[in-house]
Order: sequence, then structure tokens, then C-alpha cells
Amino acid sequence: MGSACASVTTPSRALIGTWGGAHVTMTVDDSTHLEFDCAHGDISAPIVLDGGGRFGASGTFVREHGGPIQIDAIPDRHPATYAGSVMADRMTLIVRLTDSAEVIGPFTLSRGAAGRVVKCL
Repeated sequence: MGSACASVTTPSRALIGTWGGAHVTMTVDDSTHLEFDCAHGDISAPIVLDGGGRFGASGTFVREHGGPIQIDAIPDRHPATYAGSVMADRMTLIVRLTDSAEVIGPFTLSRGAAGRVVKCL
């Protein structure tokens, strides 16, 4: 019989790799990095799916802006929750900024697809 604790520290193999869609690219391994239009996000812990293919993780979301960035500029960083579900090679993702309750998304991503992201100039 397997240990239930093992899934807490091991990322779901079903998620590892690159996922992409309109306005988002997500790279998943032991940690996760996301690129959005004029923003990026990070989840430092592994993402684990529950028995229904759902996940929830805490991380950060950073708004970006065009033009030069001052060396001492403070990033527009927000604590965020990333929640979604996976069915086969499709993922639905919603980001919620926990300091303002702002919802970003939903996004639909496909495994192995290149995201279509427009960065600020």
C-alpha cells in the first residue's frame, strides 16, 4: 500500500512539461513558472493533482510594464492562488490575487503547446 504523504512532495507527473494557450505559457517541474501578457508568475512548490484532476497552489503574480525599468524599481508583485483542472492534455487555469481578490483568467492550456503571449514593450 502506498503512502498518501508521497504525493505532497512529488509533482504530479501528469503536469510536468510545457503547457500553452492564448495569453499564457506554463512550465511545470519541481517548481512552476508562468508567462502572461505583460506579467509573470511563479509557484515554488510542486503542483499536485487530486483524484479528480484538480489542483490549487500558492505563488506570486508580477505585473510588468513597457519601457525602461529602473534598477531600484519595486516589482508590482502580488500573492496569488493558481487553481485549475486537467483532463487528458487540456488544462483550465484561474489566477486569483489574494491581496485584492482580483481574478485573472480563465485560461485554457494544452500540453506541449507554445503559448501565445504578448510581452509589454
